[in-house]
Amino acid sequence: MPNPSDYIALGSESEEETEPELEEDSEETEEEQEQEGFIPLMESPGVLAEKESKNGEATVCSNAGESGENSQGNEWNRGDIDGLFCPICMEAWTTTGDHHVCCLPCGHIFGFSCIRKWLQQRGTTKRCPQCNRKSTLKDVRKLFASRVVAIDGESQKRIQSLEAKCISLDKKNAVLIKKEAEWKKEEAEWKKREALLQRELHQLKEKTIYLEHLLDVKPRTLGHPPSMGGYCVPSLEFNGQGPFILQKELGVDGARLFDIDASSKIILMTRRLQGLGGVHVLTKISLVAPYTRQDISLPTGSKAVRDLHICPSDGSLSLFASLGKKLSVLSTKINNFILAYDLPAPAWSCSWDLNGSHQIYAGLQNGSLVMFDMRQTARPLEFVNGLTSNPVHTIYSLHNSTLPSGVTAVLSASSAGIFQWNFVGSEERRPVVLETGNQGACISLAYCPSSDDIIASFRPRIDNSNKMAYSQHLLTPAIGQGVQGSHVHLKRFGSNCYQKLAVTCANVNDVRLPRSAVMNIESHGCLFASGDELTGELVLQELPSFTVIQHLKLRKQPIYDVKYVHDVDGGLLGCLCDDILQLYGNHALK
Repeated sequence: MPNPSDYIALGSESEEETEPELEEDSEETEEEQEQEGFIPLMESPGVLAEKESKNGEATVCSNAGESGENSQGNEWNRGDIDGLFCPICMEAWTTTGDHHVCCLPCGHIFGFSCIRKWLQQRGTTKRCPQCNRKSTLKDVRKLFASRVVAIDGESQKRIQSLEAKCISLDKKNAVLIKKEAEWKKEEAEWKKREALLQRELHQLKEKTIYLEHLLDVKPRTLGHPPSMGGYCVPSLEFNGQGPFILQKELGVDGARLFDIDASSKIILMTRRLQGLGGVHVLTKISLVAPYTRQDISLPTGSKAVRDLHICPSDGSLSLFASLGKKLSVLSTKINNFILAYDLPAPAWSCSWDLNGSHQIYAGLQNGSLVMFDMRQTARPLEFVNGLTSNPVHTIYSLHNSTLPSGVTAVLSASSAGIFQWNFVGSEERRPVVLETGNQGACISLAYCPSSDDIIASFRPRIDNSNKMAYSQHLLTPAIGQGVQGSHVHLKRFGSNCYQKLAVTCANVNDVRLPRSAVMNIESHGCLFASGDELTGELVLQELPSFTVIQHLKLRKQPIYDVKYVHDVDGGLLGCLCDDILQLYGNHALK
């Protein structure tokens, strides 16, 4: 489209200002006719251009300076000069001076000096040189515009047509963009539904594998399997030795920690989902057929769960310690977190207070211990710095039956050793160090509250001169190899006294932090369950002699976690291996 300033603008001079000039010109008409010859009329370049080409393009008249230079030295083609020059003298018109661009009422444009001479030469028959329309000197009007643009009508119509098409295309494009957004939204919903179906399909495959495995097992010949808290499950094996038989196997991809609530018949475990960016979730599994599962999302920023425990006095509450500097309490009734404490460092371990349901503990990566009261959410109730900066990988609450009134105590373990810490009402802040001898780095601690038996597991230190922790994170993908380590049996007497009863050699993992369990079974006394890294078995040993009474063959390796719970119907021992949880029932109690 042409610039609005390019259109013809009539001069601001009035007729009064131009008429004197025209009168003076009329007085000189006779003298000019005698001195100058008759001016011949040449055909207008606009007419010539219209004959030669009818392309409908606009022609432009440049300003006076440009026109003058072009008329003197440059070469022009016919299409370029059309509309640039006076059709009488074929010289460029100007915006000032005698040859000022002007027009007649008919609209034709000329140089002022040329049209004046033309009209003066015509006498009484003054007409336009191009259209022969009657005109006088008074009809001449000067034009005040830097450029004169003539727009072709066909071009204008074509431009309007293209603009209409552009508007139509913009409307169609807006409709397509809206449809595209709706399609993307539907696609996201379908992908979400596909993910849910994939998860359901995976669970069905696990159930199918388990049922097929049951069909392949030979019928038991030693009677019916015991009931486990009101429900019956088939036995998969029984070798006639030891107090435990395999009751059930559960496929649990990405699981590393678990705990069992015998009263509610549920298992709670931490898992890392596959195919979803490695998201960490909690999974609740029912121990009653059809063994339904439900994933629970962790609080924002929790990262991987390092330790978990179900409350011994209230099975509907569970405690979680995570590497995201969070200590969280979950309600399994509503499957939602009801408390979340911010910690100064990543949490490696946690524990409920055995003497009350309100106090909870956390062992931190920097070696510190924190105590919270769930009735006070503003700040920790107690905070103590560790003797070393080694991560506290295990923490247990101790019974206060032998402790002074108002004092609570916990047992903690790191690679530096085992310590007892006293809280609340105790003036002594330095821990009691349990003497275990020069066994190496402590990698596991198991405690039985009913008997006060303690088993500490050790492996050789990588560098005895370096007291830094060589503990690896529980979720590390490295499996490691078995190395020669040891188990130390300790017995707690009184409030702060411990006695070392026995030490035995053991095949332990050289990378991970294994888990073990101490069980107080009436017919067998105290038993210790731990994994053998070389044989791939769960070994049951009688304490304090460490006599092996049973080998439980595991389907997979390595062993990640071992837990034991006792209820009125018997005991249940769980062993979490690579993607499989094996549950053993204690038939000796039946």
